[in-house]
Order: sequence, then structure tokens, then C-alpha cells
Amino acid sequence: MTTVTSDFVIDVTDQTFAAEVLERSKTTPVIVDFWAEWCGPCRMLGPVLEKLAAEYQGGFILAKLDVDSNPAAARQFQVQGIPAVKAFKDGRLVSEFTGAQPEPQVRKFIEALVPSEADLLAKQAFEWEANDQPAMAETNYRAALEKKPDHYPAKVGLGRVLLNQGKFDEGIALLQSIPAGVPERAPADALLAAAEFRRHAAGHTEAELQAKIEANPGDVAARYALACLYAGQQKFARALDEFLEVVRRDRSYNDDGARKAMLAIFTILGEGDLVRNYRQKLANTLF
Repeated sequence: MTTVTSDFVIDVTDQTFAAEVLERSKTTPVIVDFWAEWCGPCRMLGPVLEKLAAEYQGGFILAKLDVDSNPAAARQFQVQGIPAVKAFKDGRLVSEFTGAQPEPQVRKFIEALVPSEADLLAKQAFEWEANDQPAMAETNYRAALEKKPDHYPAKVGLGRVLLNQGKFDEGIALLQSIPAGVPERAPADALLAAAEFRRHAAGHTEAELQAKIEANPGDVAARYALACLYAGQQKFARALDEFLEVVRRDRSYNDDGARKAMLAIFTILGEGDLVRNYRQKLANTLF
């Protein structure tokens, strides 16, 4: 028989393990705390796990198993020492640790297993964004950041939505706040570069800029704006052609802006044939 100690904490036995842990984990992650009465570290870790189970409000189930009374499950899952914490999802063991850990480490362990409320809000926001509902996407991204101010995927998403709505100042400030060293820094940099392109091209049309260049091929301001327009539309080959021509005609224009813009596009695109080709063209032009 399974003993329910709270809404989100249960006691399990060898007999109930399959149903209450393996089967249940197919719908809700289950974290098993293998413990014993005589184990001092178990008494330190147990309250931390129970606190987090209550905090997550059903995001996972904490199943407590006394290894002295239930040795079969401990043997089956190769418990070598206690406390041993093992996480189950979709009917299988997915992660584990042994020994009493401080709360921040336990929290990280759980965060990797269970989507937080901020994660769920950010996911909903992305779905709204993909369905061309920017207002709803913005609302959900902001809600995610209220729950977790350093939720970097939500910051990237909100920054992208703001830039797409022309809210450049707020979007740029938000993206610039993402620290170096986190995975979201790369997409943030790509969005920042695209924002600068779009801001510089604002108010111009392709036809207008092409007409200016046809009338005066040396009009580097028009050519630079056209390159920015193309880059903002992700027409990167055309953008690189125009930026390269600006470098050839007047490298100093906009504080060496055309060369810097090409480097920014290289960063956005990553390594590939297009980037290698234009790196070589840029090098030939400069040297």
C-alpha cells in the first residue's frame, strides 16, 4: 500500500514501486528519495526535497523509499549509498545523485527535470509568436520574466518580439543584458546586429535606394542603407555584396561600418560556404 504524506509526497514500497514510480512517471516526473531512519544525511536532505515538492505544486512527485524495509527496489536500481536520489521520467531512470546536497544544487537537479512556470510561459509565448500573435507573445514572455528575471530564452524571445514591433530601444537594452557565456548570448548578438541593420534602413525602400545608386554609384550612404535593408530582410548575400562595395569605395564610412557589418553577418551565419567566400573577398579588398 502507498502512503500519501502530502499532495506531492508519497511513501512507496517494493510492491508499489512499479505502479507509483515507473507508471506514474509516464505522466508526471517522479523523484525517488532512497533513505533510512539511521541515516543522518538523509534527515538533512529529506526536508529540502519535501520543500521543493511543495513549491513545485505537482510539477513532480516525491516518492520516499525506506531501503531497510524495501531492499528489492534499492538493489534493482543499484543504490550504493544513501541518501540516493533518482529521477524517473517516461518510465525510466533519467538522472540521479548520491549524498546530501545543498538546496541550490538540488534545485538545479529538479529544474533540469521539470519545466518551471517560467519555462511553460516562455513556451506558450513562442507558440503565440510562431502563430503571428505578437501581443500575446509579448504578454507571455513578460510573464515568464516576472517569474524568473534571468530566464534567458524568454529574454531572447521578448527582445525578438519587441524588435519586430519596432520597439528598438527596449528590445536592444533587453538583449544587451544577457551575459556572455550563456547559450542565449549568440542568438541575442544575432538579433542585435539585425536590429542595427533594420534601424539604419528605417524609412527607406529598396526601389528608392537602388535609384540613388544608379544615379550615383559612389553614393555610399545609399549603398550602406541598401545593404542594411537586405540584411534586415535576411538577404545576406545581397547585403554582403553591397557592404563589400562600400568597403571598396570608402572604408571609413560610418566609422568602418561596412566592414564591421560584414563581420556581424559572419557571426549570424556561422561557418559555411557563403561566409568563407565573403571572408576571402573582404580580405582581398583590405589587403
